[in-house]
Amino acid sequence: MSNLMTKLMTVVVVVMFAVVAILGVSAVAIADDEAAIARGGKVYDKWYKIAGVKAPKMSNPLYPAAKKYAKKPKSNWHCKECHGWDYMGVNGGYAKGKHATGIKGVDGKAGAPIANIVSVLKGDHGYAGKMPEADMQSVALFVSKGQVDIRKHIDYATKTPKGDKARGANYFGTICAGCHGANGDKPRDMGKTLGKQMGNPQEVLHKVLNGHPGDNAEDESARCSGASGYPGLREDTT
Repeated sequence: MSNLMTKLMTVVVVVMFAVVAILGVSAVAIADDEAAIARGGKVYDKWYKIAGVKAPKMSNPLYPAAKKYAKKPKSNWHCKECHGWDYMGVNGGYAKGKHATGIKGVDGKAGAPIANIVSVLKGDHGYAGKMPEADMQSVALFVSKGQVDIRKHIDYATKTPKGDKARGANYFGTICAGCHGANGDKPRDMGKTLGKQMGNPQEVLHKVLNGHPGDNAEDESARCSGASGYPGLREDTT
């Protein structure tokens, strides 16, 4: 081993020990777990983008044939398309409207064993042989440990947030503005400003917490990471 490599390894070890000493082992574990949960949240959003594969050509077998997206596999294979951005399915934001399917949410699986959730995905949900095993584990982790009660934070009648504007502005200025700009109008290919995305506040909150799956699955920088690096934010919403 070269002297340079030895020095680099020594630096890495020293940094690791420093992080543990400052934050504690539990804090490092929490951060790692939060990143894994947030990845699962992106899988829940659009799993085939995360997996870097094409959407199935045949419709999801559990999607109701009479509903709006029955002939659109690119839509009806999304977990959120049946279970909603608030995870409550027929009892939540997708109770009515074009996305309504009458299918129950995944909120009843919060806290369930991950193996149990993976088994459901491989069973009648039809993801076996389509969604990679690692992604099934990720989304199962999210369903088990990553759900938040969005009703606490969104007024469903008015579709407006219930939060503290000043505190939110502080979060935005320190965490989000670096990529989205002070006015929430970046990146340019976002289509519309963050403010105008608030027609669907449940989706916005899901992506704030978990990030957005980018179009380039090979490039992690193409994906918004949301608050995955800031575990305290998810804790604030529970």
